[in-house]
Amino acid sequence: MRVCGIDEAGRGPVIGPLVVAAVCVSDEEHLRKLGVRDSKKLQRKRREELARLIEKVAIVETIMLEPREIDELMDILNLNSIEAGVFAKLIDKITPEVVYVDAADANETHFRQMIEERCTWKCKIVAEHKADEKYPVVSAASIVAKVRRDAEVDRIKEEIGVDFGSGYPSDPRTVKYLQNLIAENRSLPKFVRKHWGTVSRVKDEVATKKLEEFK
Repeated sequence: MRVCGIDEAGRGPVIGPLVVAAVCVSDEEHLRKLGVRDSKKLQRKRREELARLIEKVAIVETIMLEPREIDELMDILNLNSIEAGVFAKLIDKITPEVVYVDAADANETHFRQMIEERCTWKCKIVAEHKADEKYPVVSAASIVAKVRRDAEVDRIKEEIGVDFGSGYPSDPRTVKYLQNLIAENRSLPKFVRKHWGTVSRVKDEVATKKLEEFK
């Protein structure tokens, strides 16, 4: 039986892509022997090692949405709908018999139904919170997605010659990078998600600071 796991990396960052990965195997024991687990509980070096091993024992597919694509899609869809659509594309491509996914919606059943509505391939879909901690195939998918996003973020940093941190709103380096761009009236680069609340908040903070300086 072909069993697939799907998970994402980069749902919340203001900088960088969203990566969704699908890992499909006929025997999950291969993944258990590798020692896969939720990517957030692994050091980067170990994630990269496991990603290479996973690709040797499983079918692996990924879809990467660039910030520009996310901004455009969010004009008409919410983030959960966007993810459900990407999950469905991967299911249609791999055609497994059973799929385990990490539920993005607070309502697990609703998220499963969102995916089912977008799939042409019919199979059993199990959507659960913390699926990356419960099912080896989802753990494997979380590892692959995280490794690919990390590589893309590294590429962006090398291209611009600036270390803006993780790209997450909670990272002071990321916020400082955005503050500098906006304070200098520079256009936001293509790798920044312009529709994100973080950008609006930073713009407001910079504008307030400038007004105070004129008082």
